[in-house]
Amino acid sequence: MSVKAILLGAGVRGAEVYAKHALQYPEELQFVAVAEPDGERRASFAREYNIPGEHAYADWKEVFQQPRFADAVFICTQDRMHYDAAMTALEKGYHVLLEKPISPSPIECVEIEEAALRHRRILTICYVLRYTPFWSTIKQIIDRGDIGKVVNIQLNENVGFAHMAHSYVRGNWRSAEHSSPIILAKSCHDLDMILWLMAQDCKRLTSFGSLFHFKKENMPEGATEHCTDGCPHVEDCCYSDLRYYLGEGRRRALHFSTDLSDESIRETVGHTPYGRCVYRCDNDVVDHQVVNMEFENGATASFTLSAFTHDSSRSVQISGTRGEIRGNMQQQSFTVFDFASNRSQEIKVHDGGSEGCSIMLSEFCHLVKYPNDLYAQASLRGSVQSHMMSFAAEESRLHHGKPIEISEITQRYRRFSGCEAVGSC
Repeated sequence: MSVKAILLGAGVRGAEVYAKHALQYPEELQFVAVAEPDGERRASFAREYNIPGEHAYADWKEVFQQPRFADAVFICTQDRMHYDAAMTALEKGYHVLLEKPISPSPIECVEIEEAALRHRRILTICYVLRYTPFWSTIKQIIDRGDIGKVVNIQLNENVGFAHMAHSYVRGNWRSAEHSSPIILAKSCHDLDMILWLMAQDCKRLTSFGSLFHFKKENMPEGATEHCTDGCPHVEDCCYSDLRYYLGEGRRRALHFSTDLSDESIRETVGHTPYGRCVYRCDNDVVDHQVVNMEFENGATASFTLSAFTHDSSRSVQISGTRGEIRGNMQQQSFTVFDFASNRSQEIKVHDGGSEGCSIMLSEFCHLVKYPNDLYAQASLRGSVQSHMMSFAAEESRLHHGKPIEISEITQRYRRFSGCEAVGSC
């Protein structure tokens, strides 16, 4: 029997990424309802997944006004909507797949974790990178002891100048107040990856960063409100809207148009936030940030995020006592160096672009059908701790690089939530 699921939020991640698993593996997953405020998206999803009209809702709250009629809920709404939906789903007895971040609020993260433990429900956070061939193979090599004990990890996230403009200057994640800081919205993935590879708790960290470029004082003279308003810089500005949406960013035009033809994009983009001049937006999230971490056994890690790169990629260097790993995720390859033999081995992996999602969703469906409380709790604890690292990094950044103890910040938010220890609520 396949897992019966409800999708809350039929946007790009929900409908175009996670839900596709049900089409590829109907024996594992079946969608029986959808909640989506956009009528066109809601109707399109209902048609594709054969969902009857009475189970296509405009408001997710309508789903929970009836007795439980599925096994799981996929929550792919905007960040600040996660808490209410997740808490309600868990209380109603549903297992939950939750898009990251868990919540922009650390107290809400703790409370969602506690609710999952209290109701003994599976709560999987969509940390897809753990499941990709690139990172999972690196993890296997580390766990096998090939490079000895890990001493230091250096991870760089190249956001990409065009992706930055789309998502974090013009898009839904441009404001820390209305979504979350970029270290949480974008890079909790990376802090989770470092924590997962280290396989131990982070002890303390410091962080620096700022909004360096995408602000009004850097606007070229004569720039217009929208790129298509006759801006004199449109031909030579690397952030021009049509340069991106008619090129490599065409798929991202789904955020404002269901028709990806040149004509539709040209007609539509200027009437949406995605057509605004990047120097005249209401963005406030940083465009570069560094985080330095110390772990329980004395090992260290550094993470660097930068918008100002030509592509979106991640590169990593892992230094061990007996060897070293250097790799690039976009190139899907890494090299393992052995100090004793002075030899290196290049390892190439293949990822068709959805393998990580597929493995994660298969694992989630398996856990729903055959719950493993210990595994689920360990995974959830790691997910929450990496969120705490993100909150600590932002707090440190706002306090000029002040060192933040992870155990202290975690206990602080557990006290605020009324949950002094995991499982106490």
